[in-house]
Amino acid sequence: MLKFRLILGIQTLMVMGALLLSACGANAPELTPTLTFSADEIRTQAVQTFSADLTATAFAAPSDTPIPTLTVAPALTPLVTSTGGLAFGLTVPPVAATASCYGLSFVSDVTIPDNTPVTVGQSFTKTWKVKNAGSCAWDAGFKFAFTTGDPMGGTTYTLPASVAAGAVTDISVTMVAPNKSGTVRGDWRMQTASGQFFGDQVYVQVVIGGGAAPTNTGAAATSAQATATATATATATPP
Repeated sequence: MLKFRLILGIQTLMVMGALLLSACGANAPELTPTLTFSADEIRTQAVQTFSADLTATAFAAPSDTPIPTLTVAPALTPLVTSTGGLAFGLTVPPVAATASCYGLSFVSDVTIPDNTPVTVGQSFTKTWKVKNAGSCAWDAGFKFAFTTGDPMGGTTYTLPASVAAGAVTDISVTMVAPNKSGTVRGDWRMQTASGQFFGDQVYVQVVIGGGAAPTNTGAAATSAQATATATATATATPP
């Protein structure tokens, strides 16, 4: 494109010179044609035309704007949860014991084994050996209460002292055989001071007016039936 314009400009100048020569007439003496523009001026004009074309081309062509390089943001480091305690001097309040941490498991019948024969109106003391099978101690004030069956005159027993987790203890309740015959059973269970039952349910079962002989009649059972004390005792022993 630029070369074409340069050639066109030179041709235009030559045509203009030819026209000037023909205007002088055919009879005029031949004169040495004098160019209106010198060779230097023609070169200057050509250079200027070329330079102007370059400038116009530069303005017309879109500039290559460099694409900005995307910088990947550094990944955030996750906060580490501390399990060794609270920061800033905070303290964790003690967690209150719940019913789920309490447990009781039956160990054995100390007195009045199942189907022990008794007579109507006979007073006896039933003693169970049980274990604190939970992870929390039984607090003083916990209760051993009747749940179903026949209470046979037995009343709720209240723990006078705490029983540590894993400890084995005896719980005794004084009862009286009711005025009926046959097999009589009463179910009992431990509960918290607020009344939440937990652990194994234990029972006492006697035969009134005859029946099967006791399967476990030791000296402790005989002594308990003879004395028929009206108070219950609980003694803790190591696991």
